[in-house]
Amino acid sequence: MNSLLEKEPICLEDPDQNVWKYIFHFENAIAEAVLYRYNSFEERTVLCVSVQSGCPVGCTFCGTGNKFIRNLTFNEIVSQVNYIIENKNINTQDCNKFQIMFMSMGEPFLNYFNVENTIAILAQTFPNAQLLVSTIAPRKEEELKRFISLSKNIPKVGLQFSIHSVYDNERNKIIPYKNKLDLVEIRDYGVEWWHNTGRKVYLNYCVNAQNSTVENFTELRKLFPPNVFCFTFSVICSKDETMKDAGYRNLDKIREFERYFLNIGYDTRIFDPAGQDSIGGGCGQLFYVQNFLKNS
Repeated sequence: MNSLLEKEPICLEDPDQNVWKYIFHFENAIAEAVLYRYNSFEERTVLCVSVQSGCPVGCTFCGTGNKFIRNLTFNEIVSQVNYIIENKNINTQDCNKFQIMFMSMGEPFLNYFNVENTIAILAQTFPNAQLLVSTIAPRKEEELKRFISLSKNIPKVGLQFSIHSVYDNERNKIIPYKNKLDLVEIRDYGVEWWHNTGRKVYLNYCVNAQNSTVENFTELRKLFPPNVFCFTFSVICSKDETMKDAGYRNLDKIREFERYFLNIGYDTRIFDPAGQDSIGGGCGQLFYVQNFLKNS
């Protein structure tokens, strides 16, 4: 067992949907990572890892529960990847598409220097891995500058912003963390990152009945040009509601909203809620970690 671990990680499996959640116990901290297999590990392997134990951001739809323990060290972040790859005996060189995403638990730019070191290590260890950083965009000037340099030096690094609304006042209700970039600043930084890397920026947009109108689409199109930005569409749901149920209930709405963007040339994708209701398979700690925090 890895010397960083206080005990062997717990693995929760959804065999019908090829999703596994791993619960890691580090010193005075707990973290989760989620592994997705799409048809086969060789076809597509996706691994979502935690960068913090808990999260201080407090997004209203996230299962984190507004609890924050501490930042994870870069060794603790890397160990999540290494453990799971070894546990499932995955030959990553055989993966046609291998993605490591910093989006399970925690905000990467609030633990940036450990995340930066992690990316540098993983880029050397897994040269075919795509390394995606998903962020709400905290107002961290030095870190944002460093991330552009990092992304230029490591061409597999990707960037995704969680926006969820085209209006800052609504976004502030969904993401109450105060010291963050507004939407125009996100747009401007995204354009700068694109100019420096040549790679498009993803925008994560949780769809509900209130933010998926033609007016919302029009404002998003004005703000985020399709030559620079792509969209990931997913679902907002309350903490006591399963993501799977919300996803299936709103899937037609998501596809309807997505068509506006496809029709004018945007690259888009829809978040697959596989494993959400059975093992809490997406980003944000769910029942197991919440119970741990309540009892700690």
